[in-house]
Amino acid sequence: MSTVAHNRKTTSSLVKRHASENVAGKSTAVPPDMAKKRPALANITNQKPRNASILMVPSVSKIVDSKKGSLTVNGNGIFTSSVPVKSSSLTNASNAKKDVPISTIIVPPVKTKIDVSPTKSDDLSVSMDETMSTCESLNSPDVEYIDDNDIATIDNIERKTYSKLNISDHADTTGNMCKREILMETGADEKIVNLDVDFMDPQMCATMACDIYQHLRATEAKKRPGVDFMEKVQNDINPSMRAILIDWLVEVAEEYRLVPDTLYLTINYIDRYLSGNLMDRQRLQLLGVACMMIASKYEEICAPQVEEFCYITDNTYLKDEVLQTESSVLNFLKFEMTAPTVRCFLRRFVRAAQGGNEAPSMQLEFLASYVSELSLLEYGMLCYSPSLVAASAIFIARFMLSPSQKPWNSTLWHYTRYQPSDLYECVKALHRLVSECPNSTLPAIREKYSQHKYKFVAKKYCPPLIPMGHFENISS
Repeated sequence: MSTVAHNRKTTSSLVKRHASENVAGKSTAVPPDMAKKRPALANITNQKPRNASILMVPSVSKIVDSKKGSLTVNGNGIFTSSVPVKSSSLTNASNAKKDVPISTIIVPPVKTKIDVSPTKSDDLSVSMDETMSTCESLNSPDVEYIDDNDIATIDNIERKTYSKLNISDHADTTGNMCKREILMETGADEKIVNLDVDFMDPQMCATMACDIYQHLRATEAKKRPGVDFMEKVQNDINPSMRAILIDWLVEVAEEYRLVPDTLYLTINYIDRYLSGNLMDRQRLQLLGVACMMIASKYEEICAPQVEEFCYITDNTYLKDEVLQTESSVLNFLKFEMTAPTVRCFLRRFVRAAQGGNEAPSMQLEFLASYVSELSLLEYGMLCYSPSLVAASAIFIARFMLSPSQKPWNSTLWHYTRYQPSDLYECVKALHRLVSECPNSTLPAIREKYSQHKYKFVAKKYCPPLIPMGHFENISS
């Protein structure tokens, strides 16, 4: 069964790769032996010498072999093993012996403590908390049909949801202004649109959306890279090299059809790793593909395999080198892979910009995505929080679509918690990036959003000046 799954995954990944080679504007795919992968990266002198020494790290197969142990039943019916075995493993093994009477299998008592996590780094087993799953969580809902106007019923469901998921009531609503009770109190203001009304779509998480985004805002500062690691940590790479790497990763993400979240997470991992580790320019591309492989495993349904990441570097790096770099990144980040990125906030802010009763504007969404991806190239944009960059991207997108109208309104202020004056510096920086993009030497993002599937938003005219009146605060 594992072999079939492996073959299926390999086949789908290869089909995905070869299909992506037929990109728009190219009539035929380039043979792999004729392709020279991303010559722009030659500026980082990323051609690895063939006689370079390989990292002296034991391979994965050796590590696995060293930890193998045999689990057998001796003549007395007692389990013996060459390595320490957990009690859960012993229980599972005993249950698997259907043809052996239970009375003949004697399991020696093992002292364990369920509520204490393993302290050794080489203990890779993960046990599920026994209190996570209860029969009560599988009960049928009390209400099968919900009327959006029945506020009492909705509030009752909210309270039950908070009770079962251990979500606080947030009695202090000062920092959480998107709750339904607050919207009801400000119901006289028709400018504020309630976004969390679709209770029938489980993906919208209407009862918990406000708590989710409040948590993202509270934690976005904890998973951010340093804003000055180029000056204080790195001495062999510079912001220009970082921009070249990201421009190449944008092209890789397009060829492999990765979701946008994968790209944002990749760059987050790269910057966080560079914030605490010295990196030479010859291995910068290696760090990039390793971080993209980690992000793909986190976000993608069918992530590219390690061999494919070696392929896109024209086999500059060996498989073991990519895996070792992946291990180094994971250990440095302490396996904290969840990080609020610009993309997380952009989803919410785009809905707020479109309004609940308006038809979705794909042009607005793609334009905001285009602006936010341009911010990834700029090292100086790391000083702005992801939520601030997302809000500023919405500001720029609305301004480009309707220059004469004020880009900000009460609904955007209500859900982003940013006034136009708070966005001034970030908007100015993003406006400069959009204005200079046509003349940039890094064309991947512009070429990506110049395609029909993105509504040609990269070709949209950007006015040279933003009126200062657009930065006037919204009256509360």
